[in-house]
Amino acid sequence: MFILVLLIIVVAILICIAYKLYNYALNPNSSKKGIFNSNNKNELRKEDLWINDFNDKSSVYINTFDNLRLHAYEIKENKSNKWAITVHGYTTNAEYMSSIAYKYYTLGYNVIMPDLRGHGKSEGHYIGMGWHDRLDIIKWIEYILNEDKNAQILLHGISMGAATVMMVSGEELPKNVKVIIEDCGYTGAKEQLAYKLKNMFKLPSFPLLNICNIIAKIKAKYFISEASAINQIKKSNTPTLFIHGDKDKFVPFYMLNELYDACNAYKDKLIINNAGHAKCEKVDSDLYWEKVIKFIAKFMK
Repeated sequence: MFILVLLIIVVAILICIAYKLYNYALNPNSSKKGIFNSNNKNELRKEDLWINDFNDKSSVYINTFDNLRLHAYEIKENKSNKWAITVHGYTTNAEYMSSIAYKYYTLGYNVIMPDLRGHGKSEGHYIGMGWHDRLDIIKWIEYILNEDKNAQILLHGISMGAATVMMVSGEELPKNVKVIIEDCGYTGAKEQLAYKLKNMFKLPSFPLLNICNIIAKIKAKYFISEASAINQIKKSNTPTLFIHGDKDKFVPFYMLNELYDACNAYKDKLIINNAGHAKCEKVDSDLYWEKVIKFIAKFMK
């Protein structure tokens, strides 16, 4: 009897810890802040703030498969069939992709800058870790094609946004989607959370992540283990450029080669020396854009 009571207590404690893990990792309203934002205003460049000062952007909306209303900024100034969808990372928002959107705009692209579900001005009570977000990005692709049936579309994501666009790549996509740029994406949500449990909290992934997986299915309607960028990229036919900073301590650098090796589509990779997480474009903007522009020129005509 004592052993049974002890077992019940241990299970209850584990469930409580796993629920706290779910709340910390997947609840967009928890107390964590935008972990990729710079605290030093002196590090901000004019392009990092461009979208805030750009008056000719429009707020546009889509409805998702589960009846959420999602927001994006649309910049449609260029007489062009080229479109870029810029996808932000974990706990940030569309504005975080300002410098990326600015560059594509100067290159003659129309731009869609979504707020992912649970972020920015979009509805949602959980963070999708790229899984449900992949279906939302497909909705944004459909939105573009309703405006421009001849659109040539590229996807450019950073961090969770990079994982998202890789997860998109495993779906059946219209031929209008020409190229993907993924910058410091993780192999999968399960692997990423396991890494952070060990790295940040010195906790084992088993059994906490297994219990959290079930809680996520109940509350967010997906298993964390489903959100696998590496499984999706294996099915991809879309040319993909993989980018990572060699000093990334948030999404570990070793994930770059795991993803690159798993991809069977046309591919290339770029390593930015001395760049931490989501800092590649800031650390060496010239090299970053030289590589990106050369890569996409093969497919965006």
